[in-house]
Amino acid sequence: MRKIGFPLGIVGLIILDQWVKAWTVANVALNEQRAFIPKLVNIYYLRNYGAAYSILQNQQWFFIVVTVLVMTAAIWYFIKHLKGSLWLLTSLSLVIAGGLGNFIDRIRLGYVVDMFHLDFIDFPVFNVADMCLTVGVAALFICIMKEEKNGSKS
Repeated sequence: MRKIGFPLGIVGLIILDQWVKAWTVANVALNEQRAFIPKLVNIYYLRNYGAAYSILQNQQWFFIVVTVLVMTAAIWYFIKHLKGSLWLLTSLSLVIAGGLGNFIDRIRLGYVVDMFHLDFIDFPVFNVADMCLTVGVAALFICIMKEEKNGSKS
């Protein structure tokens, strides 16, 4: 089941990410902001040529190389630990889905489509792939810390 379920979940998240991006591009003008959940989240269509907070603007080759390396490592680690912890596989799946979602934009468009803006905090505009990456990396960090803690008791 893991050999099918997790890859299907990854593909589903990538499809969701690309659908939300396509919807945003089709329905919201560039640099336009629309209320989504008042006082919480706006839809704000931006083209991001860099990373969070627009760092490393127009360094697409850098992002492509880094993404290929990280995705290769994540997929290898995922396959190697296919019979391991569900938390580990879930976190790796989120990282892979998020990385590939933004990678598709970079290859296809030369930038990443971002659309979610938080009203209550000064935070970069982000997308579904970014959410997957953030949650996945945080969960992966927790998995690694838990492994180290359990390993130290042996």
